[in-house]
Amino acid sequence: MLEIVIVGVGGQGTLLASRILGALAIDRNMDVKVSEVHGMSQRGGSVITHVRIGTNGETVYSPLVEDGGADFVLSFEALEAYRAARYLKAGGMIVTGDQQILPMPVITGAAKYPADALGKAGEMAKVLSLDALKIAEECGSVRSANVVLIGSMARYLPFTKEEVRKAVALCVPPKTVDVNLAAFEKGYELGAAL
Repeated sequence: MLEIVIVGVGGQGTLLASRILGALAIDRNMDVKVSEVHGMSQRGGSVITHVRIGTNGETVYSPLVEDGGADFVLSFEALEAYRAARYLKAGGMIVTGDQQILPMPVITGAAKYPADALGKAGEMAKVLSLDALKIAEECGSVRSANVVLIGSMARYLPFTKEEVRKAVALCVPPKTVDVNLAAFEKGYELGAAL
C-alpha cells in the first residue's frame, strides 16, 4: 500500500496533485482512494488530501491515511509540512516547497509563524525541500510549483518516470502541458538530492 498526504494552502494545486497520483494508479489498474478536505481553502486556509494506492493488488477500503501511516507527505508550504509530519510512518519522507504563506492568526498578530518549521519537520523525517516557486517560474509559470514537487517525489514512487509524465500531461490543462512537463523534469532532476 502506498499512502501519501498532500498539504498546502488554497490555490497551490493540492487537488491537481491528487488527481495526478490517482491517474497514475488508474493507468496501472491499481485500486486508489482519494479524500479531499478543502477547509478554508478559498480564504488561503489549509487544504489536505489523502491518497491511498493498492500497489500490490490490495483493495483500498478507506480513503484516509492514519497518523503514522504515510509513506510521503507532499507539501507546498513550509508550515503545512511541519503540521502534516505526524502522518508519516517511520522512514517516511517529506517533499516540500520552502514557501511560507502566513496564516490569518499570524497576519492579525494573534500568533507567530513558527521559526524554522522545516527544521522541526526534519527532526521527524527525511525532508527534501526545494524553492519550488522559483523553479516553476524559471520553467514558465509559478502555477507549476506543485508539479516541480511531484517530479521530485516521483523518483521514490513505484512508477516509472514516463508513467508520471503521462499522468501530468493527462491532468493539467492542455495549454499548460509543456510548462508542466518542464517543471516535472526539473523537479525530477532535483529529487536526486536525498
